[in-house]
Amino acid sequence: MKRTASLSLSLLLLCATATMLSLNSCGGKSATNIGPIQPGNIQHVVVIFQENRTPDNLFHDTVLMAKGADIASSGLNSTGQTVALSMGELGVDYDLSHAHSAFVEMYDGGKMDGADLITVSCSAGATNCPPPAPQFLYVNPSEVQPYFQLAEQYTFGDRMFQTNQGPSFPAHQFIISGTSAPTATSNLFIADNVAGVANAGKHTGCLAAPTEYVYLIDPSGNESTTMYPCADHPTLTDELNNKGISWRYYTPSAGSLWTGPNAIQHMCGPNVPPPNATACTGSDWTNSVVIPESQVLTDITSGKLAQVSWVIPTGTNSDHAGNTASTGGPSWVASIVNAVGTSAYWSNTAIIITWDDWGGWYDHVPPPSIVNDGTSWGSGYVYGFRVPLIVVSPYAKAGYISHVNHDFGSILNLIEQTFSLPSLGYADARADDLSDCFDFTQTPITFKTINAPLNAAHFLNDTSPRIDPDND
Repeated sequence: MKRTASLSLSLLLLCATATMLSLNSCGGKSATNIGPIQPGNIQHVVVIFQENRTPDNLFHDTVLMAKGADIASSGLNSTGQTVALSMGELGVDYDLSHAHSAFVEMYDGGKMDGADLITVSCSAGATNCPPPAPQFLYVNPSEVQPYFQLAEQYTFGDRMFQTNQGPSFPAHQFIISGTSAPTATSNLFIADNVAGVANAGKHTGCLAAPTEYVYLIDPSGNESTTMYPCADHPTLTDELNNKGISWRYYTPSAGSLWTGPNAIQHMCGPNVPPPNATACTGSDWTNSVVIPESQVLTDITSGKLAQVSWVIPTGTNSDHAGNTASTGGPSWVASIVNAVGTSAYWSNTAIIITWDDWGGWYDHVPPPSIVNDGTSWGSGYVYGFRVPLIVVSPYAKAGYISHVNHDFGSILNLIEQTFSLPSLGYADARADDLSDCFDFTQTPITFKTINAPLNAAHFLNDTSPRIDPDND
């Protein structure tokens, strides 16, 4: 598990320059410090990436709150008034902006009082929309009991922050690479979702129409330039390939803005040079990107689970606001966990459940560090708001609430440490490795089935129209 001397030196230098700026100040770790993770403890990592929620919005769980989870029942608006969070539904007929500009409004220099300024978009046919104070809602606990069961039994993180200060398109690059930079060495980031054509989010990345574009953000936080939405930078999958570690990326469709590999040119391998490509044909894509996403369930039960998996939901099963039918997320996640938990994989698997961005919902905890000095890595665009985190494993600390600062780089770092991979040098180099969420000396937790309204058979046999994101 040792890194090369040159890489170690590089990471130490990165830590030294970022000490006062990064989310965890490099955690005081050297490049070879792997915490409690030892060979053989974890042999499979499954990353389940849901959509657009904050802890205050999705985890109004009185059990967790009584145990010390930092979940608010009220918040401040832009006039300084205290607004009580009211109970709403998981599937709603409106959506909230979670663009970078919405982040800036809600953050308000760390006061976290601008949520009421966030734009609300009502869905077609919506009635009585928007409701009063739509940003200040929490989801009815009865609709998300599978999430509560998981969080109460295993480890819940109330200091998990999305790495970027924007929406889904860049977030889905960060979860596989720790960056959304247009090139390997650029100090810019893809900052927002795509634009330029109608329904841009349905056919984007390196398969986008020639007129499609995305804004870039510079180290000063300015979005003044655009690019075609096809980037190319190193990814964790490159490291996995180099080490012979198997991986799969399960996703509903090829062109979605939630399908990270289609926006990274060497992962997509477009059939002709962009912007005229119509299909991804590269070896990463054909060997490891799996459509439909429900195949993860059959791969688990048939003994074909890769060593590392990313699982992306359909819109209906994503927790994304904007459609009243989008209520399947808790059951979808439970079906994956139950499939692992009742298989031989349970004894050596870590399941990491998190959400890609805050979705515009109110949350009372500001990011612990905003990098904005104009020179350090991430300046102008990290870190973002809280998202929920659940760590499920026989070695996850039982009934534990993690108050340690984590971000998407922590997940990448965990995978790097588990499989003895070098650091990418992006968010992973500045994050912890989720070590506090595990106890490899404990008696392994015996799996108990997570109760949910829908089971794996439902998702495997579901023939209803698949809802993918539009441009959000």
